Amino acid sequence: MRYDLVVIGSGPAGQKGSIAAAKLGKRVALVERRQQDLGGVCLHTGTIPSKTMREAILHLTGFRHRAVYKDRFVQKRQISMDDLRRKLNQVIHHEHQVIREYLDRNQIDFYSGQAHFVDPHTVAITSEGGCSLIEGDNILLATGTKPARPAHIPFDGETIFDSDELLRINRIPRSMIVIGAGVIGMEYALMFATLGVEVTVVDGRERLLDFCDREIVDTLMFHARSLGMMFRLGEDVVGIDRLRDQLVAIRLESGKRLIGESALFAIGRVGDTESLNLEAAGLKLDERGKIWCDTDHRTWVPHIYGAGDVIGFPALASASMEQGRRAVASIFNKPHTAAKHLPYGLYTIPEISMLGKTEQQLTADRVPYEVGVARFREIVRGQIVGDENGMLKLLFHRETRELLGVHIIGETATEIIHIGQTVMSLGGTIDYFRDTVFNYPTMSEAYKVAAFNGLNKLNLEFIHDSHAGPEQELLDEMGELTEFCAAGTM
Repeated sequence: MRYDLVVIGSGPAGQKGSIAAAKLGKRVALVERRQQDLGGVCLHTGTIPSKTMREAILHLTGFRHRAVYKDRFVQKRQISMDDLRRKLNQVIHHEHQVIREYLDRNQIDFYSGQAHFVDPHTVAITSEGGCSLIEGDNILLATGTKPARPAHIPFDGETIFDSDELLRINRIPRSMIVIGAGVIGMEYALMFATLGVEVTVVDGRERLLDFCDREIVDTLMFHARSLGMMFRLGEDVVGIDRLRDQLVAIRLESGKRLIGESALFAIGRVGDTESLNLEAAGLKLDERGKIWCDTDHRTWVPHIYGAGDVIGFPALASASMEQGRRAVASIFNKPHTAAKHLPYGLYTIPEISMLGKTEQQLTADRVPYEVGVARFREIVRGQIVGDENGMLKLLFHRETRELLGVHIIGETATEIIHIGQTVMSLGGTIDYFRDTVFNYPTMSEAYKVAAFNGLNKLNLEFIHDSHAGPEQELLDEMGELTEFCAAGTM
């Protein structure tokens, strides 16, 4: 069977790429290992399960209501892994049906089995029913990644596990040592700390999440420590031992020894490519099992393209979807405009989301910038939902006022970031937030408060450098308006 496009992998990149090709009238085949794995890692062990579990934890612990009801609130004491998985199974089942419906509606042929190359245009699909061959004029690799599992780590799936196995453990441990303080490690560490688990995070780096704004990370660390989390930074793990009574011991290079009921190993992910026989297609992998491609998503082999986590950075589900569409546009010579600004979302507790440059990057680039800040405790909606530690930062050019970066931590951070994304994509300035009316009370109002906070810093400099004149009345009015916003009286 010959196709215009063969897509290997049914995660976000593979789904959107195959649908985009089908809508161009192309004959498309989509290959996934097993029928039940349709949706890829994103649906079954990655993005959707972790975020669904996070929401279940916030609901069952009443986390969002603690600050509001304080002593009157009594959280559920006995939360089990089955409690956390109940909503997860429902969401996965629903999304699996939705994806299947999309494929059928767009007349995409779905193949279930292990794919591997026979030659650059031929893919063999092996399943329990035998082996079949399909050919593709073009091939899109979207196989995603899997957790790194070094040979010296004694994984057992119950006391020592990776992020995939964590979803299947039988019980919630009383203590957990998280090895690796990247996005995945920190997300799960904070989830289990919220459940009351004693969590210790170990990482060889001195700073966590160094791609984030430092003040935002400091706020996250403050909250983590308030939950009782411990951090061992600048420490490398040299071994893990199982002890009696279902305990594990983590040996550090410094000679320290950490004891806990469980260990989550979350140091990186590798490309899920080892079974593809890429050599037969003329492709090579890097040391992390990932493939190289250019800005048009073309690999070294002209008719083979890559998209999603398997090509590396930024490894976000949202970006993978767009990469799948963009790869198909490149394959069939169709126009496609890439997004100017990519938002990042970290589903820690509390959420973090960011866009554009950080203060550290702007300082290194010698860009004259100013900062506008809104604390969520100053926003009425923040008081209503009990978010006392959240904040929104706007970075903007001191001379042109162009918006350069948005950094948020707190309730709805991953939602309200898109307001800043729209303004930045259109080349807007911080004045937009000053002049726009937001619904009240909402978390979006933080943009207006942050804008006045930043603009007032420029105004103070203006007042210092010049005599009071006709502008003074306007500046006084702006200052009063900032106070009203902060007090929640607008």
